[in-house]
Amino acid sequence: MRLEGKVAVITGASRGIGRETALLFASHGGKIVVADVDPRGQAVADEIVAAGGQARFVHTDVTDREACAALARLATDAFGRIDVLVNNAGIVRDGQLVKLSEREFDLVVDVNLKGTFNVTQAIAPLMVEQRSGRIINVSSVVGLYGNFGQTNYAATKAAVIGMTRVWARELGRKGITVNAVAPGFVATEMTQGVPEKVLDLMREKTPLGRLGTARDVANVYLFLASDDAAYVNGAVLSVDGGLIP
Repeated sequence: MRLEGKVAVITGASRGIGRETALLFASHGGKIVVADVDPRGQAVADEIVAAGGQARFVHTDVTDREACAALARLATDAFGRIDVLVNNAGIVRDGQLVKLSEREFDLVVDVNLKGTFNVTQAIAPLMVEQRSGRIINVSSVVGLYGNFGQTNYAATKAAVIGMTRVWARELGRKGITVNAVAPGFVATEMTQGVPEKVLDLMREKTPLGRLGTARDVANVYLFLASDDAAYVNGAVLSVDGGLIP
């Protein structure tokens, strides 16, 4: 029970890696705030409660600063504190540079980058006050190496790494660790629209010879959220099967 009694806020937790993380954290004794703009997040919270855990769904649009402030307030109202924040919410709107619309560029920046900023700025002061906390930001292998047709996504995920390293310096002295995770190609709803030939290519490039699973990534989030990672700060952990760019 690596998170016994800890309160974790997980954004984008209605499906995919976020959902898997919520269920895994709950199985390790965490009290979970499922934060998502998708109402399916309620089903995730209900599943945790049905299994004997504690969870609450908070409808949250991470691009809305007032909604992020409400998330922090509702989480503390429900559970008294926030020990872990997983900034998992993210979207893709792919397109080559010459075809990518300004709207698609701005939307990805607003969710993936500014959304991470908005939620963290709302919750970090609570962690500073209690002199402890774990912040886990979700980057991507794309933020490290780039990827064809993902100007907007790659830019946001690279910027998340930059913010992570700044926050690790600013908040570390307050007892708060800030780390980033860079997943490789993971089999989730987000990859369902990717052509099979592209997925095959990704498998070929990965020394382990397979796509990742949501649990592969959630296990790393669990490590960073736990006391086992008490001296890990400002790190970027790749979870990509040894992907060769």
